[in-house]
Amino acid sequence: MNQGSEAPRTTVLVLDAMQRSALATTRSLGRSGCKVITADSSQKSLAGSSRHSHAHWVYPDPYSQPSAFVDWAKSALNRQAVQVAMPMTEVTTDLLVRNSQHWPNVLLPYAPINRIDQLCDKARLMIRASELGIPIPFTMHINNPGGQLPDPEALHYPLVLKPTRSRIMLDSHWLNTAVNIVHNAKELRDALTTEAFRNHPFMIQDYIDGTGQGIFALYGHGTSLAFFSHRRIRERPPWGGVSVLSESVKPDPLLQTLAQRLLDDAQWHGVAMVEFKVARDGTPYLMEINTRFWGSLQLAIDAGIDFPVMLLDLAFGKPIKPPDIREHIKLRWLLGDMDHLYLTWRSRRYSLAHKLRTTAALLKPDLSGMTRHEVNRLGDMKPAWHELTAYFS
Repeated sequence: MNQGSEAPRTTVLVLDAMQRSALATTRSLGRSGCKVITADSSQKSLAGSSRHSHAHWVYPDPYSQPSAFVDWAKSALNRQAVQVAMPMTEVTTDLLVRNSQHWPNVLLPYAPINRIDQLCDKARLMIRASELGIPIPFTMHINNPGGQLPDPEALHYPLVLKPTRSRIMLDSHWLNTAVNIVHNAKELRDALTTEAFRNHPFMIQDYIDGTGQGIFALYGHGTSLAFFSHRRIRERPPWGGVSVLSESVKPDPLLQTLAQRLLDDAQWHGVAMVEFKVARDGTPYLMEINTRFWGSLQLAIDAGIDFPVMLLDLAFGKPIKPPDIREHIKLRWLLGDMDHLYLTWRSRRYSLAHKLRTTAALLKPDLSGMTRHEVNRLGDMKPAWHELTAYFS
């Protein structure tokens, strides 16, 4: 089933249906002819509202009840005629791949769990990247948080405190962690009192002043199949976060080379997003690798790189023709863009002139016909209504 061809009536389970990537995947596979079943811990969901969702299943919260989620998966995946499962988040991917022996007839087009761990463990990733000659920020590894720590007064700020995992599996639940930027010794001491840094390994890294850039990739058993990139135009929050307006561009050759070096070394399989911070002097520093679909997935699909369909082809061992990127396609997440404007006006870090320019840019109509709306799509408007009502509820 190559891009543009009609798919057989394959049944695909798309998990984490509250994610925008799940909506993009559901629409993509539904248009290609698949029977898409969405699932989430919420009864109502973004992707589940799409006309391309044949049915919506509800499962126990995989974050707070991972064992119950696995039990649900054992029953649902073995009882129903699901052929392929596509989780959208790190947690559901981990749980499904780690326990895949319980659903042997369901295809999971993802790398083995040991390779996922290899890339998701940020400390291991930094060490391996350095060995491969890929620039990384200066890094101190704190493997024994309860032991001797560097003297906060002797460090140069700002610094970045980064847990080795974005999610940490505890006895009965997952612990969500967050990256902290600290500007002085007091902020460092305060951050170190939180559970993620008090009880688990982490890193202290130099803060890199620059712009975030990502390389999105699809691999099949260690072979690169497709690459994509975009330019961030606006983000939420405005000072750095998720893209709310972005534009398709050809991948930067250097960034693609570095990403390929890492993924080749890992003998990767499936999708991945390799994140860099490009410093003001042009040096690209590796930040992390996400082994799942990303929020702006719809932009890649609109630009001709239909990752969900190609991932489905990969699951069935079908040949994948390298697609061509349509450049300068823009994707706008309207609700996120409104939030961008709201946060800009609330913040004291921006001048009145900047706020007025931002307002004018956001309200300026695009007459080029190159901008698509991510959630608001004619012919499938229920997800937009779901998102709007959820936002104001």
